Amino acid sequence: MTKNIVSSRISKSYIAVAQNASGRNLNVPVYRISDGLKGPTIYIQSSIHGAEVQGNVVIYHLLQWLKSNTINGEVILVPNCNPVGTNIKAGEYTLGRFDPVNGTNWNRGYYYEKDQVTRFVESVTEDESITSIKERFRAQIDKSIANKLAQNWGLGLAQQLNLKLQQIAVQADYVLDLHNGPVSTRHVYIPEYAKDAATAFSIPHCIFIPNVFAGALDEACFCPWWTLQDALDEKFGSAYDFGVEAFTLEMGSQEVIDFAEGEKDANSILGYLATKNVLHTQDYAPAKMQRLGVYLSDYKTLFTDFGGMVEYCVAPGQHVLSGEVMARILNVDELETDQGMQELRAPCDLIPILHFPSASVLSGTQLYKCFTKYFTLSES
Repeated sequence: MTKNIVSSRISKSYIAVAQNASGRNLNVPVYRISDGLKGPTIYIQSSIHGAEVQGNVVIYHLLQWLKSNTINGEVILVPNCNPVGTNIKAGEYTLGRFDPVNGTNWNRGYYYEKDQVTRFVESVTEDESITSIKERFRAQIDKSIANKLAQNWGLGLAQQLNLKLQQIAVQADYVLDLHNGPVSTRHVYIPEYAKDAATAFSIPHCIFIPNVFAGALDEACFCPWWTLQDALDEKFGSAYDFGVEAFTLEMGSQEVIDFAEGEKDANSILGYLATKNVLHTQDYAPAKMQRLGVYLSDYKTLFTDFGGMVEYCVAPGQHVLSGEVMARILNVDELETDQGMQELRAPCDLIPILHFPSASVLSGTQLYKCFTKYFTLSES
């Protein structure tokens, strides 16, 4: 790891997350900003999927603000954290969602082991402080990740990259993983135990997710602490709160850079950090806006039963009533018949959050992902 001093408050280093076939390291920058004041550690990364580029503009705006403003604690920024994915191109398209060698989703190789939490709980005594528990548990996770990286049989490319990033993220109290949907409105994934955080972001659509690990960074960061809190609550009959939260923020559509929208997204994150007493200014706060929530079980995927060429008739974020046309699909083999065009209708009242990016689809394509049974969290 190389390290450069940008200023007395900002350091910039590089970590090698992969090597190419020529044996050259693929490095990503890591910015650390601190004024030496007591406070939480915040970790923010972007572009784990190669086509999801808007988060880099968000980090740019955050860094510009942080360069001249005092903060409590430390902010760690890791833009374009997956240079392999960013550079997987086919014509004008970026195909950086999967490891090209092993086919693994770049966001599914992080570490979490529930049994590790169970074993750790046995070592905790009732009089041990929150600070001590947190330090010991964090050190144990860090050691497990290092052991995973050093195992004799090696690891796939995606998992190597994920674990090297997780070694930094595991030190943070608040983790924000910046993503994009294919064609998408802004939304955020929030662990159910941190439901109050929904109103801390200036994001209109909130998805509440359970304590289930499926390999993603936010889950790898909140599942251990959520599980530990519940286990200690049960063991000692008192509430534990370690103050660790992790979120996936979906910053609009992939393959799109928009500096003006990126500044708004950065302000949304600063509003969240204001609620955590990181900022020394009163200039930022969560927006007064309508926010809608849904539980993950009611975040539904609408598949198409037939292939063809699609007209998307409703936009992400639009309120759609049951039975309304969501898409028209052209079948070029049946242009002269009633089957030349078929309509896909909403199976219930819903809000589409994102849709497939291409007009050419196979049968069984995930055409839309939608809020159903949604509820109001805040009013504008």
